[in-house]
Amino acid sequence: MLDIKFVRENPDAVKENIRKKFQDAKLPLVDEVLELDRKNRAAITEASELRASRNALSKEIGKLMGMAKKDPSKLDEAEKVKAQVKAQADRLAELEVIEDECAKRIREIMLLIPNIIDPSVPIGPDDSHNVEVQRFGEPKVPEFDIPYHTAIMESFDGVDMDAAGRVSGNGFYYLMGDIARLHSAVLAYARDFMIDKGFTYCIPPFMIHGNVVEGVMSQSDMDAMMYKIEGEDLYLIGTSEHSMIGKFIDQIIPEASLPKTLTSYSPCFRKEKGAHGIEERGVYRIHQFEKQEMIVVCKPEESMDWYEKMWRLSVELFRSMEIPVRQLECCSGDLADLKVKSCDIEAWSPRQQKYFEVCSCSNLGDAQARRLKMRVKGEDGKMYLPHTLNNTVAAPPRMLIAFLENHLQADGSVTIPEVLRPYMGGKALLVPNK
Repeated sequence: MLDIKFVRENPDAVKENIRKKFQDAKLPLVDEVLELDRKNRAAITEASELRASRNALSKEIGKLMGMAKKDPSKLDEAEKVKAQVKAQADRLAELEVIEDECAKRIREIMLLIPNIIDPSVPIGPDDSHNVEVQRFGEPKVPEFDIPYHTAIMESFDGVDMDAAGRVSGNGFYYLMGDIARLHSAVLAYARDFMIDKGFTYCIPPFMIHGNVVEGVMSQSDMDAMMYKIEGEDLYLIGTSEHSMIGKFIDQIIPEASLPKTLTSYSPCFRKEKGAHGIEERGVYRIHQFEKQEMIVVCKPEESMDWYEKMWRLSVELFRSMEIPVRQLECCSGDLADLKVKSCDIEAWSPRQQKYFEVCSCSNLGDAQARRLKMRVKGEDGKMYLPHTLNNTVAAPPRMLIAFLENHLQADGSVTIPEVLRPYMGGKALLVPNK
């Protein structure tokens, strides 16, 4: 969310940013919010003047009532002044209604106006215009055919989609045996990887209040993603970033404690609305999964350095598991409204012979901090808004697709890279049951 002062002083820049995000339908909102802001500030000014006048008149009434003991004619003057005070009180009540209505609508609009994107972001209407920046590791295609990922899992008796459908419906799964163990091993390794990088490990709440949801994500993302608990002001989190950033709501953070570098585990719950192609069936796009996340809260001048560090940590993690990846810069039209800059880390799929998303790294500037009223107290005593960033560490079972395809052997076995063996009971190879 932008600062209304910034919009007031830079309306053309805000409109140009909206155009760069291909959201022209939002252009009238800028003029609307500026008119509401003008009306609101006028009401605040008039109300302030009336309160000052009312205070002065109240004192005058007191003097007149005192003088009336000697001069009864002063009572009439006092009554006239009282009438003035009454009229001012009525006008004040009207102005307070105007202020409340304006403030409410201004916030509604400001939640819809997108954040200012970084100048380095490529311009394009959708994800087809995202730009590959660089590759890490050599993508290989084996000489044998690679089955669909659920077929690989089924060869280990490692997945049961039918039973999950009977129990929970589409978009759910049972993982079992070596596949379930591999799932947990990846998460445990990702956790320890981040701890070794100096991040503090956290397990956050898996449900959050509506004001936190509003603070961490855009309205459109909220409607498309979040499950609400019926009858309560609670939502199931779509990623632990939501509750981890929410941890700092209404807080004043000492500058000396920055940066906050946190890595969090959680289950994640998402509606995943819309139809998806065959490549997004199985356990690729699901309603429930587990995830290790990284979150940084830092000084504004440090956020781009952290952005660079964070996506590189994802690359390092995947390369340590011998999975080729690439960095893909997200274009303007593919950025969620709160994001200043974002990139995806995509893993190589030997079966599809293309890359697919496994991590998403984002710099949100001060948007979440402004919405959540997070502040930092500097050494000079002045308050400012921190910047927030987030990135996926590992999100199985989706990343299991990349893992299984890249480690599958011609005989159906799956190799375990050295870094994961301690988490797999020392196993170097998984042998299929069928």
